[in-house]
Parts: sequence; C-alpha cells; structure tokens
Amino acid sequence: MPDQLPPEAPALVVAVVGQPGPSDVAADVTSIVRVNNPSVDVRLARIRAAADDPAGLSAVLNSAAAGRPAGQPAAIVVPLLALPYPAVTDAIRYDITQSGVNALIAEPFNVALTFAEALHIRLADARLARADRARMFSLPTSADGIIVATVGGAHAAAAATPTAVLLAARLALPVFAAALDGSPSIGEAAAQLRHMGVGRIAIAPCIIGPEARPGDLEAACAAIGADSAAPLGAHDSVAKLVTLAYGQVLEQIEESAAPSSLSPAPSSLSPARSPAHLM
Repeated sequence: MPDQLPPEAPALVVAVVGQPGPSDVAADVTSIVRVNNPSVDVRLARIRAAADDPAGLSAVLNSAAAGRPAGQPAAIVVPLLALPYPAVTDAIRYDITQSGVNALIAEPFNVALTFAEALHIRLADARLARADRARMFSLPTSADGIIVATVGGAHAAAAATPTAVLLAARLALPVFAAALDGSPSIGEAAAQLRHMGVGRIAIAPCIIGPEARPGDLEAACAAIGADSAAPLGAHDSVAKLVTLAYGQVLEQIEESAAPSSLSPAPSSLSPARSPAHLM
C-alpha cells in the first residue's frame, strides 16, 4: 500500500460484530491500524446496529461518504475476522445496501504462517506449549495435542487447516482445526486426539474475539476438559492483516481505474480481482 494517500481515498472501515465489552479489542485493533497508517481515514463500525446508532456500519459509511467524490468507492469495509464467516459478510453486505453508499468488502486476509506464529505465542503465554521450539524441554502444564478453534462453521474450519498444519510442525504435536459453531466440532476433534493417545488437550482460538458468542469458548473447554489460550485479540499481526486486506482492495480499485490497453501507453496491469477472492 502507498505510504501516502489522497484525502479522497476510500476510508478503511473496520467492521465488528456486537457491542464493546470491558476490553474493546476492536477499538484497540483500529487504533493500531490508525497509528501505523496515518494517511488512511480509519474508522470503526458495528454490524447489525440499530438504525439510529451513530456507531453502526450504515451511519459510519454515510459519514465517510460525505465530502468524497461521487462515483468512486467511499469506503473499504474490512471485517474484523481471522477467517471467513459467511453470515457476517452477508450482514455487512446488507448494511452497505441499506446505507446506499458505494463501498467494497475485503475478505479476511488469511496468512496461515502468521496465524500459526501468533497462536504459538498465545499458547506459550498460557504455558500450554514451549515458547522456543528449538529447545526440546517440556513444561509441566504443556499440552500434547491442540485444537485450533474457529468461528464461522465448516468454511472457517477448512480455512484454518493450513494454520493447524503449520502449528503442528512448530510444536511437533498433533493439531486439528474445528469450529465452535459447526462441524467438525470441538468434541469431534477432541475424540480424534484421544484416539491418537493424546492425554492433555489445549485449545488455540484462531479468533480475534468479538466474532465468537460469549461463553462458547468456555463451554467448549469445559465439555472436553481442556485448557485454552487467549484469542488472538489485538495482536500486531491482526492489525497488519487488516491493513493488507484494505490494500488489496485499494489495488483492485486502482487497476480498474487505470488506462485501458487502447490508450497510447499500453497497460501491463493484470486483470482486476474480485474482492471475494482477496485472501
């Protein structure tokens, strides 16, 4: 993404499910993105908010559109998700339609290697895994099997499988991806690990936090007798991936606005990519 953007560049709207809790992860991530990208108009919006809620996505989009040129996208909406969650994307699309604003949706920018490293850190922070994979010592509280927990049903669990494979390689442990809200379920993954002889299971939530229903992670841990690391939360990698998702769609907009091959200077740009494929 360019270091400097003009004032009329689309706003980066971080879209989050639910209302802020005692620890507002969404606000923290948005602040990090804003500090790291001073030339970008970064805003936070709530999905499925009341029509008169100024923090709702529809209201924030209308505010972003004010003062921006008509005929070009006023905002790029980046869902605060670690993995694809079709229901949330559908809700964002509905809010955009209701607002009447020209806005694009960026898909979650899933980088398996980045998530595997972040999950390893979270597990180590909870003393559920070795912090340094090069030192082959064990912790008295470490787990011998991991479940990468996702939200978003089977689609999210499948998207988390590359992260699970890389985390298994980092820890030299069996790791499965499973959904808190679908299949394969946490219980099914736990049964697979038990069948392999795993005695102590730990859950590594591949979620930022707000997208999960309150209590679901705790209930899953209790159901299988497992400990859990903290969600990704406002990890630096999350803020970086939000920025990358915005940058990918911004690049698409610039490509679509570039001169065609019929102009005197032939264009060497690749075909514009659909936001649905910005992964």
